[in-house]
Amino acid sequence: MTLAPPTDPAVRPVSAIELERRAFRKRQGAKSVVISVVSTLVLAAVVWLTIVNTPGWAAVKEMFFDWDVAVASFPRIWQGFLLNLQVLAISAVFVLIFGLLIATLRTLRGPVWLPLRALAAGYTDLFRGLPLIIVLYLVGFGIPGLGLIPVRLPYAFWGVVALTLTYSAYVAEVFRAGIEAVHPSQRQAARSLGLSHAKTMRLVVVPQAIRKVTPALMNDFVSLQKDVGLISILGAVDAVRAAQIETAKFFDFTPYVVAGLLFVLLAIPTIRLTDWYTARVRAREQIGGIV
Repeated sequence: MTLAPPTDPAVRPVSAIELERRAFRKRQGAKSVVISVVSTLVLAAVVWLTIVNTPGWAAVKEMFFDWDVAVASFPRIWQGFLLNLQVLAISAVFVLIFGLLIATLRTLRGPVWLPLRALAAGYTDLFRGLPLIIVLYLVGFGIPGLGLIPVRLPYAFWGVVALTLTYSAYVAEVFRAGIEAVHPSQRQAARSLGLSHAKTMRLVVVPQAIRKVTPALMNDFVSLQKDVGLISILGAVDAVRAAQIETAKFFDFTPYVVAGLLFVLLAIPTIRLTDWYTARVRAREQIGGIV
């Protein structure tokens, strides 16, 4: 029979001091949880009592938190919210593709690529500087006004174009930061093995860059989730436009609150996933330690 080595954690004896430390940490953890719950409840109670005792709370409650209006307006708002989800899914795919393409152009080396680098840099400067709402107006009303397209395209299509143009500039800079963060020795090793520049980027550099910038990309996706509501200014009947219609119908602002809650519920899972992944990456890079 083979005996386990003395250093095996499964057979290593635990001292009385270590047992006391574990018990102390357990008590401290339970105490921290209780304090956190109590302090949160106290703060929530103070905020709630402060709000409900304000002079205008009754009028605000009637105009923004009417349950009957919320129930009556929800079907139409939900139908518009589905359009937001479609625009979000399509825009996210195109943003990733064009953002990576622009970042690749900005990282090209050699004087022959100067025009492409300058064009990519100008693109990112332009669309990071323009407010999204102005891009929506220019794309949604300016391009159709040129008469180049014989058919009338839906406003949701132009919303996708505007969102892609704007967010590709931000995502391109995130990708570029990730590409430049990869150590030059990685490229040199790949080229010494006979890989071309394209294969080096595709097989070596870009996969490492994506892993480095995934948390930042997820934060940009959270921003994109809420900005899809701006397509309503083009006339698309999304959740925000549907809420506006229902507000005019009931003369009550509760539909806007309903639409806002839908966007919050959409964002919360992504936000929590981003926090979890960021903590995981930090723990892996720092081997569990936080500097």
